This record gives sequence, C-alpha cells and structure tokens, in this order.
Amino acid sequence: MDFNASLRKAVKTGTVFLGRNKTRESIEAGKAKLVVVARNSPESVKNLVNEIDIPVYAYEGSSVQLGKACGMPYVVSALAVIEPGESDILSAARV
Repeated sequence: MDFNASLRKAVKTGTVFLGRNKTRESIEAGKAKLVVVARNSPESVKNLVNEIDIPVYAYEGSSVQLGKACGMPYVVSALAVIEPGESDILSAARV
C-alpha cells in the first residue's frame, strides 16, 4: 500500500481534518477513526495521541512532507481521518 496515495485519496474523497487543533477537536468529539502524526510534530501533539484509544499512524516524514502528501501548500503536523471515502487508509493504522 502506498500511504501517500491513500492519504491523498482520503483527503479528496473522504473527510479529513488537518492541523493539530482540528485533530484534537476530532479526537475529543469521538469522530476520528485514524490519527496521523508527522515525525517532527510538537510534543503536545505526541502526548495527545499517547493518551487516546484510536489507531495512530506515525508518518515517517516531516510536517512539510505530510502537507505535500495531503496536496496542501502548507505544513501539517497532524490530521484526523473522519471518513476515508474511497481510500484504504484505515488499513495502515498502527496502534
């Protein structure tokens, strides 16, 4: 599975919230099915995902690379997949 391709498809066809604040809100609301965290995410984000019972994918790249993988021209330190759409991204989850 090509994670970047699956991620981009989820962003295009599903519901994905980008950024640490939206990710936190999605987790707290119980809507997130998968959380993706960039390698260089702030400690506050890493601490947040350590406390949840939701699948987490540790993205090997930086927040700049994660933003590009999402097709966005800005950095993305974390994101929450609410609905995967036509993507198989939920199969990439590592708890």
